[in-house]
Amino acid sequence: MNTFGHQFRLSLFGESHGPAVGVVIDGIPAGIPLAAEDFESDLLRRKPGAVGTTSRHEEDSPEILSGLYNGFTTGAPMAIIFRNSNTHSEDYTPLANTPRPGHADWVAAHKFGGFNDPRGGGHFSGRLTLPLVAAGVVAKKLLPEVAIHAHIAEIGGQNDSERWDEMVAAVANEGDSLGGIVECTAKGLPAGWGSPFFDSLESTIAHLLFAIPGVRGVEFGDGFRAARMRGSEHNDPIVAPDGTTARNGAGGINGGISNGNPLVVRVAVKPTSSIARTQHTLNLSTGCVEPLTIGGRHDSCIALRAAVVVEAAVAIALADQR
Repeated sequence: MNTFGHQFRLSLFGESHGPAVGVVIDGIPAGIPLAAEDFESDLLRRKPGAVGTTSRHEEDSPEILSGLYNGFTTGAPMAIIFRNSNTHSEDYTPLANTPRPGHADWVAAHKFGGFNDPRGGGHFSGRLTLPLVAAGVVAKKLLPEVAIHAHIAEIGGQNDSERWDEMVAAVANEGDSLGGIVECTAKGLPAGWGSPFFDSLESTIAHLLFAIPGVRGVEFGDGFRAARMRGSEHNDPIVAPDGTTARNGAGGINGGISNGNPLVVRVAVKPTSSIARTQHTLNLSTGCVEPLTIGGRHDSCIALRAAVVVEAAVAIALADQR
């Protein structure tokens, strides 16, 4: 389904090359101040422009259709749309019978009987992260006590940010792409949010993070490194009555419930699947595996624009737990 949440509920809609993409959000309390200008900072962080990002430029101006009156939320569902105008759908015509490796082309056609919109990935496109970021802006309004921030921690296995532009430019010249890691922290989160087992705080956050196109892994605190540690190394000694710990290997969560320490989560973002170098894939018309060259406008490293999307997903998950 395309809907998430219980207390803070959202539904994404639209396709990459359709008229618009957008989100409907329910569960927003009445009386929260909100304006189109509040979205500018986060939407700008998602925009292309850096080395290795797509040349597709859209206005990305939010149109708030409902749920807002005289600068305040009304308590009714809020609908926000973003018009698509800079589409080059003809770039995807040659791909009609050749599903791209790493994309959802084949599974989408299989699941929906070929009725899905394949242009630019359709509803599976990273373009849908735009309304997700918008929903994150609204979610943060519901969490004034929590400071949520995400940043790029690694690109192509390298954590030296001064090398990233050079690395991405080099791999783009080779017709290839790079992945990366984004780290997000939430400070000020009180103890007691979340539940054991199926509605654990990690489960809810991971649910949203894995909805982001291109995410391949999620870890909290020490994450997978914990499997190589001893208990004496991984445990977090409690050093104060408020639950403060000497270290934060648990990433701020025990038993599926926030423990009052900073929430720390890291997300692995895969290399962009649409690359310029020749690949091979099945031609559905001929039944043969044939060379494939993908045209169009694509990021060489989608992780470069992913930090604010990860931040939004964490905010939405926390807003649903408040």
